Amino acid sequence: MARHSRLQVLCAMKETGLVPVFYNADVEAAWKIVCACADGGAKIVEFTNRGDRAIGVFTQLAERRDKQRPELMLGVGSICDAPTAALYIAAGADFVVGPLLDEETAKVCNRRKIPYLPGCGSLTEIHQAHILGVEICKVFPGKEVGGPGFVKSVKGPCPWTEIMPTGGVEPTEESLSAWFKAGIACAGIGSNLITKDLVAAGDFTSLTKKVQVTLALIRKVRQNN
Repeated sequence: MARHSRLQVLCAMKETGLVPVFYNADVEAAWKIVCACADGGAKIVEFTNRGDRAIGVFTQLAERRDKQRPELMLGVGSICDAPTAALYIAAGADFVVGPLLDEETAKVCNRRKIPYLPGCGSLTEIHQAHILGVEICKVFPGKEVGGPGFVKSVKGPCPWTEIMPTGGVEPTEESLSAWFKAGIACAGIGSNLITKDLVAAGDFTSLTKKVQVTLALIRKVRQNN
């Protein structure tokens, strides 16, 4: 079961402003990535369900989290259906993220008080997500859907909407400023933050520093906006 409550996770997402997103089939490498993000200040990390037997890797990550770093909030992404969501919830996922909006997945998460962040690409989908009890909607793919301009347009008629874009967010002041100025609650950043080069080189110290710099930029742009 989840280690952290629904309210704790949602509040942490909004306060931190960043959710690092990654997949790695190697448990040791995946654990080092999670720890590097946490050491940099991002204690909320999304592991995507992208590879064969990814659930096995996640299960081991959650077990290590419980024993060694219980403060970490570990969630799962790329979830398209309720049965898969249930597997990860049973394995200890603190939150569930999807590339699309699925009603049955929302119901499974609600029954267990697990935050569900579905991928939405229109105001109608965001509205349906709200009806299903979603607090933060993932806008995906963020850049292709319309970028910061889409977020600003949504929050015009629906200012209560909380959005986390994923895809198209870069760990730069220019990109982060545009997104947060538009009104996002937090940003999901994957390969632009957890780069293949750093992981391949085993340079997790540099990843920690990159996360620290990104969080500092988020604090700066929030103050300016």
